[in-house]
Amino acid sequence: MAKQYDVLFRLLLLGDSGVGKTCLLCRFTDNEFHPSHISTIGVDFKMKTLEIDGIKVRIQIWDTAGQERYQTITKQYYRRAQGIFLVYDITSERSFQHIMKWASDVDEYAPDKVQRILVGNKSDEEQKRQVATAQGNKLAKAYGMDFFETSAFTNHNITESFTRLAELVLQANKKDLDVLRVSANDKLSLGALEDDEGVCDNSSDAQKTCWC
Repeated sequence: MAKQYDVLFRLLLLGDSGVGKTCLLCRFTDNEFHPSHISTIGVDFKMKTLEIDGIKVRIQIWDTAGQERYQTITKQYYRRAQGIFLVYDITSERSFQHIMKWASDVDEYAPDKVQRILVGNKSDEEQKRQVATAQGNKLAKAYGMDFFETSAFTNHNITESFTRLAELVLQANKKDLDVLRVSANDKLSLGALEDDEGVCDNSSDAQKTCWC
């Protein structure tokens, strides 16, 4: 049986509660938008496969809870990530200000080679904008990150931002590509991953995880 992908990367969505991390994830993986807001509890993940430079890249995208009470839990995922989205809401100055805290956590807990992208979500809500595009560009430049304004509602820049982060991770790990490649006999074991992280799976399709 032919393998379905060549390499597996883990990407992480970080940002305050309510900035739209789950909506970004659902739009990218399922092309769905759910306007009602239900806060993520602990960590969820979804999978998608992209082809980049002839390489089939399987990305496992972890959607973290933004509430402070879950941050001790989610920080355990930083060390496993190869790419991180730092997400704020363009209609919330507060969420933008908190990007510096999230970036500081990444510096402290994530691997040295982790790739980061700054995302200003909800670009469709221009009339409520509190954070100018120029501010996002300036902050991204200060941290040496790419910057995208996105809208999960209109699907603006969703595929572009996820693909760009996957490209950056691939470039950063080119030398280690042989190590990261997944052979037919060495596919991702969700059971082993969950044992390692201390999570339990309560869904039939293994798409949703919760903390025990």
